[in-house]
Amino acid sequence: MDVKLAFGKALRQIRKARGMTQEAFEPGVVRTYISALERGIHSPTLERIVELAALLNVSSAALLTLTAFYEQDSQDSASFLNELCEDVCNWI
Repeated sequence: MDVKLAFGKALRQIRKARGMTQEAFEPGVVRTYISALERGIHSPTLERIVELAALLNVSSAALLTLTAFYEQDSQDSASFLNELCEDVCNWI
């Protein structure tokens, strides 16, 4: 899956799981921008990813991890997370 579409899917899933509407991000982030992100039309900056994650009350790492999961079209979340943990453990 295209990374912009994967990010949009992750953003939408977390937003809905939190019971938030697209309007809930206003006034800091307008609904049309959230809609464009969720449809894969725009790519957020790193600063915007951190801001969106904070508004969703999740870590930016969680938002990007879910994005990577969708981008890779992963079906097995346990294998995906194990591989991610192995990669991270090699760096810290």
